[in-house]
Amino acid sequence: MQKVIDILGIVLPALIIILGIIRVFVQKTKGVNGLTMLFAILLLLVGLTRYFVYPGNNRSKDNEPKPLPLAVSKHSNAFNQSLQQVLEKYYELTAAFTKADTAAIDQSAATLKIALDSFKIDELNVDTLIYQTALQPYQNAKAAITSIIAGASIAEKRTSFNILSNELFTLLSTARYDLAKLYWQECGTAFGDDAPPGNWISPVEKSANPYTGKDDCAEIKTSINFVAADTTKKL
Repeated sequence: MQKVIDILGIVLPALIIILGIIRVFVQKTKGVNGLTMLFAILLLLVGLTRYFVYPGNNRSKDNEPKPLPLAVSKHSNAFNQSLQQVLEKYYELTAAFTKADTAAIDQSAATLKIALDSFKIDELNVDTLIYQTALQPYQNAKAAITSIIAGASIAEKRTSFNILSNELFTLLSTARYDLAKLYWQECGTAFGDDAPPGNWISPVEKSANPYTGKDDCAEIKTSINFVAADTTKKL
């Protein structure tokens, strides 16, 4: 539309000038008055300047890059809210571990257990294979939380937290969590040089290590990233 307007800004004053010249020199009649002719010439100069000197102004908005559609989850709001609640309580538990605060760990683990119990896992039953695959890590995660609370020492609690993190990672991957990108962090020396690594889930690339309280050995091993732009939402 802008390009059409700019072209008209050249064509219309040019027509006025041409008609004035034709009436004076060809038809030999009184032409367009001098003020109108001067105004038409000025308009023509402005139109030519806009079109040739500033071609960027002629770019149609229809040709400009269109914004990408917003990311839309393939899960229901109820499912996403329940899973988001699980993650929020898990992050609180992770923070408690970074401080090695056993009282806060037990309290956070208890609230995470409640959030997991309220997780809308049955929605995954639209696909029997996915649902059956998700059930095992879901049950294992709840068992790991019980072990965290029952752990007599911070070392035992950290071992159970590592199990919990692995099970939640599997659950989130199976359920194809698609609200945000999550990072799978690892500390290779969390339990000693010759022991398996300690892992945890983080919403950011750099986070405090729940096994040591520092970030000295933390590194990103992989991520959960099913965020995609869709135009429709599955209810």
